[in-house]
Amino acid sequence: MFSEIVQSKYQRLQSILKEMESVAIGYSGGVDSTLLVKVAVDILGDKAVAMIGRSETYPTREFEEAVRIAESIGARYVIVKTEETDVLKFRVNPVNRCYFCKTELFGKLDQIADREGLRWIADGTITDDVGDFRPGMKAKSEKNVRSPLLEAGLSKAEVRELSRHLGLPTWDKPAFACLSSRFPYGMSITKENLTKVDAAETFLRDEGFRYFRVRFHDERTARIEVGTEEINRLTDNDLRERLVRHLKELGFTYVTLDLQGYRTGSMNEVVPAEVKAEFLL
Repeated sequence: MFSEIVQSKYQRLQSILKEMESVAIGYSGGVDSTLLVKVAVDILGDKAVAMIGRSETYPTREFEEAVRIAESIGARYVIVKTEETDVLKFRVNPVNRCYFCKTELFGKLDQIADREGLRWIADGTITDDVGDFRPGMKAKSEKNVRSPLLEAGLSKAEVRELSRHLGLPTWDKPAFACLSSRFPYGMSITKENLTKVDAAETFLRDEGFRYFRVRFHDERTARIEVGTEEINRLTDNDLRERLVRHLKELGFTYVTLDLQGYRTGSMNEVVPAEVKAEFLL
């Protein structure tokens, strides 16, 4: 059983969703949105619809897993094709790139929600996201998107606790970010290079790495981040040689390992503090 605080917030979340009556949820298969979909389906049934985005920015394995989990939860889901890579302002990759991606996504969700007769659009924002560097949240406010987990006051730790109690397989899943976050700001994002990164990360996932990113620094150079406790695995000659061979087949010339290890948002480390302050949630 979970703590009284989490129990209270869980009840608050249920009340919020009941009051919403019907909702289209932007669903990525991550720990936060999975919990939201699960509770929404429990409360609203078919009036809660999981909207699963599909584009080159979304890792193939993440998409496949999101579909599997939605089906296991018993959620009604819609696959939403988004075309953010066709938007010039997204492709040039400014520091507020996520704004253009979220504008595309929420715009599609708005259309589907209207077609399906759903009152609200919702996402998986939580309390940990407040004060973080999140340019995409401007699009959320423009589209009147609600965040039931945030409204209920749930933190990441509490989301994980509640997810574990409800038997969700995502309760201990690592953080996830779209593939466009693998490119330095100012470097053009193309469908072809997104596909390269997806294939490179699929290799690491299939080899059992839990925390990983393949950062695309130019047409020749890939910078690999894995969890600090997993770095020693790459000293295995067979694995290392297969990894290098795979990335060279994808078109990279140089395959590098970041000794600092995996961390979320490493591409944001070069963004000045005053710029980040403009996009705090």
